[in-house]
Amino acid sequence: MLIRRETLAKALVVAFVFNLIVMGAGAYLAYEQSPQRPAEVVGPDGDVIATNDDIVAGKAVFQQNSLMNHGSILGNGAYFGADYTADALDRLTTNMREYVARERYGASSYAALDEAEQAAVNDVVERQLSDGEFGETLELTAAEAYAYGEVRESYVEQYHDGDREAGIPAGFVSTPEDARRFADFAVWTAMFSAIDRPGTAHSYTNDWPYAPGAGNDAPVSALTWSVVAMVLLVGGGGLGIWLYSAVELPEPDAEGVDVPDPADVTLTPSQFAAARFVPVAAVLFLAQTLLGGLMAHYYIERGGFYGLASALGVDALSALPFAITKAWHIDLAILWIATLWLGIGLFLPPLLTGREPANQKRYVHVLLGALFVVVVGGLLGIWLGSQGYIEGALWWIIGNEGLEYLEVGRLWQVGLLVGFALWTALVARGFKPLLSRESRFGLAHMIIYAGGSIGLLFTASMFYTPQTTMVVTEFWRWWVVHMWVEGAFEFFVVAVVAVALVAMNLLSRRSAEKAVMLEALLVMGAGVIGVSHHYWWIGLPDYWVPIGSVFSTLEFIPLVFILFEAIGEYRAMRDAGESFPYTLPFMFIVASGVWNFVGAGVLGFFINLPLVNYYEHGTFLTVGHAHASMFGAFGFLALGLAVYVLQFTTKRGKWDGTNLRRAFWLWNVGLAWMVFIGDVPVGFLQLETVFTANYDAARSVAFYSRDIIQTLFWARLPGDVLLILGTALFSYDVLKKRFVRRDPTAASSDGTVISRRIFDEGAGAESDDD
Repeated sequence: MLIRRETLAKALVVAFVFNLIVMGAGAYLAYEQSPQRPAEVVGPDGDVIATNDDIVAGKAVFQQNSLMNHGSILGNGAYFGADYTADALDRLTTNMREYVARERYGASSYAALDEAEQAAVNDVVERQLSDGEFGETLELTAAEAYAYGEVRESYVEQYHDGDREAGIPAGFVSTPEDARRFADFAVWTAMFSAIDRPGTAHSYTNDWPYAPGAGNDAPVSALTWSVVAMVLLVGGGGLGIWLYSAVELPEPDAEGVDVPDPADVTLTPSQFAAARFVPVAAVLFLAQTLLGGLMAHYYIERGGFYGLASALGVDALSALPFAITKAWHIDLAILWIATLWLGIGLFLPPLLTGREPANQKRYVHVLLGALFVVVVGGLLGIWLGSQGYIEGALWWIIGNEGLEYLEVGRLWQVGLLVGFALWTALVARGFKPLLSRESRFGLAHMIIYAGGSIGLLFTASMFYTPQTTMVVTEFWRWWVVHMWVEGAFEFFVVAVVAVALVAMNLLSRRSAEKAVMLEALLVMGAGVIGVSHHYWWIGLPDYWVPIGSVFSTLEFIPLVFILFEAIGEYRAMRDAGESFPYTLPFMFIVASGVWNFVGAGVLGFFINLPLVNYYEHGTFLTVGHAHASMFGAFGFLALGLAVYVLQFTTKRGKWDGTNLRRAFWLWNVGLAWMVFIGDVPVGFLQLETVFTANYDAARSVAFYSRDIIQTLFWARLPGDVLLILGTALFSYDVLKKRFVRRDPTAASSDGTVISRRIFDEGAGAESDDD
């Protein structure tokens, strides 16, 4: 079956508009149907316990103190500490039982009651928690008002006074009043996770978290749509495979092809400027892995690092708490991958066009300098803001916004957005000779669309402030985080790999364009709306359960195709024989496809089934999925592109890929060890604890302190060490290759061996536009 590129382009536009309509409607309904904050929370006698201003202030305390990178809220955030929603709900339930036991039976404690009396108390507590009603005033029962006060004071003791056993330094939240406001915010999320949504038999969070004592159990819809999702996986997979096999897309073919040697390709000054992004990324990558090792050890020794901090008289827990370490670790992961992608995006245009725009080198250096300012300013702002050195409204502007993946202050986020815009302009400037000669759905256009979409989606991070309700904040945050990963990033991956194949002469430009559009259509048709699988348990209506389950299931299908593509590319590379100079970059591309399938596909599909996700949401199963997806899929691709650039910039006869090949295997073995020896087993044990107790118990210090869990944390250590060693070896080799770098050469009027072939192909008949 032949499909024209124009047909694919039109289908892609239709899919984009459909996604925009669905997600735009979702945004409107997020504002309309999310639980409102009450103007006042009052006790049975009408006394005001808390106000809307208190809850808003508590959200600000939550963000400013980076509490989302210590624990989580509504299941989203870090897993070192408690989930504050589940923790507050469990504390409410426990204290309400104590109050009712004393008032109804005159007992000294709930534990002193017999089984029948406890059952009666449980029924009273469950009914009171679910029978509330949100409006201008939230009226609490006497038991709820008592429990509310107890939660407040317990948060003062833990988050202000400190709890070293839980990894919380004294003064973590600077004042007792701030700790009480944080409790107000946490209790509000707990209340709407228990109170039934009007007109339904379940809460605003579809009865998440699992807390039988509060009446929260998995809704029937979670089971129903899990079954539907599995059926769709089989049916959709079969349909997708038929479509993929029916559409005629030429496979990469190296037989009889003259693959240009990197040393034979003329390089321009701007390409050497773009190559400077590689050592910058290497430094960021090394810092990120070292912080990851520290984070992993914090789960074992929450107050130090192998006793060294205590021996040196350093309070590591106060100077570098887990929350800051986690924030830096995540941000550095995004930054080093993005840095390599920015570099390759600026390196490719002269390779394909053979032209160098005036002053392009200068502008590339401006972008690199801007990146340095944003990185240093953002990371420093996280530390200063969360440590309380930035007062007033400026804390979230220049300090730390405090939301996972979007920790840096708003000023630095704007800087990143400007950087994305500048990068897109520079890439378009570099591709101008090709842009003017190809259609709007040509390969150069696709690179710009893919890269530009990353910046476009980032604008969603501007749609909320610390005063915005948490449900709406989470709605927009996931627009950035998930649509990057499942939409723009996947699109960029396919586009860059296609350009690399064209540059290596393994695939014609027209065939590459068709492949990119087909893959983009598959990703766009599933990944964008698939973001809704994050909306099941955060306070949005239950219709997101079927929408999220359907589209998150479909996300699995394009990942399978990307894996097929990687294998096809590897076969083409292998068929080229030993003369093929790009074997090493292709090893990374294949590894990226495999890990994308394993991490985002297999693990992602498993944890996103509604019934599984209800119980595992915010456990180490998610950690395993995140590591395998982020580093495995996007990290390996970025590293492969870095190796590709290094091959071009190294002097003839000086190229040695030994260290890079060693780093490749250290990373692969280390990642597999970390995910399948450490993260996934801990996640399954957490899942078992949720089943047998409740969600809060699976996120407690008591769970992490169990002997088997501590053993698994220690067992993960070799994987962490291998990853750090691989990164150190890579960084060393990048530095070493700076001393054997080629010199720039003046661009030739007739272009390069690659650009001449591409322009000759473009001059061919339009009849092959099939």
